[in-house]
Amino acid sequence: MTRPPPTAALAGFVSCGTCGLLCRPAEAGKPGECPRCGEPLAFRLPESIERTWAYVVAAAVCYLPANLLPVMTTTTIKATTESTILSGVIHFYTTGSWFLALIVLVASVIIPLGKLGALAYLLVTVMRRSTGRPLERARLFRMLKAIGRWSMLDVFVVMFVVALVRFEPFMSVVPGPGVPFFAAVVILTILAADAFDPRLIWDPAGKTGGTGG
Repeated sequence: MTRPPPTAALAGFVSCGTCGLLCRPAEAGKPGECPRCGEPLAFRLPESIERTWAYVVAAAVCYLPANLLPVMTTTTIKATTESTILSGVIHFYTTGSWFLALIVLVASVIIPLGKLGALAYLLVTVMRRSTGRPLERARLFRMLKAIGRWSMLDVFVVMFVVALVRFEPFMSVVPGPGVPFFAAVVILTILAADAFDPRLIWDPAGKTGGTGG
């Protein structure tokens, strides 16, 4: 029979969420403060699952208008055209800017949807106290945190395109109402990843001294 992997909680320690120092709890059930940085210690982030679900659901609600509403309004002498994210991807591709099309497609459509699906998967497995593949799930969470640093890339691309086109005579581009919704999706998914406590992944491996949720 495989022994459960050692965890800080199983060993009677609690880790500081700010500096990462492993500390002995001040009292039973009361972790106290970190002796190094002074941050209040917590066996688990308070209401981690509830807060993460709230951010994920809010991001999912914003995801639809972010993709359905125009993100750019282009005005030329001939006409005014509104572009959604997908129509912008098609426009970039058909005009030869396939690299920009790829960046916007991956950063605006695939990554946000993948982050929402991955966060929902982590939440469901934690709530079911699944013991399967904890290392892979921990790696998935670290990947989500790393991707979050680049989540505003496509918003930057839209702003860059808007600034670039403003130099063109007889043509203007302004951000559309879809941009705030997409920015909301990005920010909410970052907050969801911050609210999720990855230590919950390892709790079902054995009896812990912390409390979930």
